[in-house]
Amino acid sequence: MIKDSPNPPSDSISLHAAAHRAINHYLNPSEKPEPSAENHGVFTVREGIDIETLLVNASEDLASAQALASHLAFEIDGTPRSVALGVCRMLEGIQLLVNGALDQYAPPAPR
Repeated sequence: MIKDSPNPPSDSISLHAAAHRAINHYLNPSEKPEPSAENHGVFTVREGIDIETLLVNASEDLASAQALASHLAFEIDGTPRSVALGVCRMLEGIQLLVNGALDQYAPPAPR
């Protein structure tokens, strides 16, 4: 028979040491980072990324979301299809705005 977990330590000293390490890991962490007031979400944007990179990634993400919504719209019928097409059109408009900003972006001259 295959066991789900390995054998426990054979001596009680090792077992108690492992138990204390596990308890301390969860209940008494050595350094607990303080939550930042700026980071409210799960994802963050790394500092120092240039505007062009941000706009290009936003444009690509919008294009992917628009493709998903478009594909969904042609898989369903009725009111849900109208909703999916509405989302598709909104994403398309936002993508046009981002692409317009990207077209107007002039990278700073190298020093």
